[in-house]
Amino acid sequence: AKITRDVTDRKRAQDALRESEQRFRLLVNGISDYAVYMISPGGEVTNWNSGAQRIKGYAAGEVVGSHFSRFYTPEDQAAGMPARSLSVASAEGRFETEGWRVRKDGSRFWASVVVDAIHDPAGKLVGFAKITRDVSEKREASEALTRANAALFQSQKMQAIGQLTGGVAHDFNNLLM
Repeated sequence: AKITRDVTDRKRAQDALRESEQRFRLLVNGISDYAVYMISPGGEVTNWNSGAQRIKGYAAGEVVGSHFSRFYTPEDQAAGMPARSLSVASAEGRFETEGWRVRKDGSRFWASVVVDAIHDPAGKLVGFAKITRDVSEKREASEALTRANAALFQSQKMQAIGQLTGGVAHDFNNLLM
């Protein structure tokens, strides 16, 4: 006896799913300006894109399976910032902040961070998507602009004092004449 079933539709669906997953992997790995990675509900890194490797300096094999708190400064780790970010994201669906982060070589960079909670169709928390961007240059430019504005304000104050002093001296000279 032989039973033959047409599984063409199932095969097409599996192929389409595999192709869609491959395109998604290519998309995420093609992003180089942002560190995009997944975190388990417990805080372990579960996957890692090329942007994360470029920004943070770690290859995927070095971080997958380790706790994401390794990217925080010792001060932020002591203050509980990694756990707080996951707690807020879990409760509110999203956590956004800026702060210092640490690269593999120990150098620090100013990061813009977004952590989104990821839920399965039943609503169960399955992990977090974490997106980090190095905004050190933007921060430095903003600080330079602030310093330039302060210097300009000081210069304008000195100019106003100079004009006032010149006017007083002129009036005093007129009185002496």
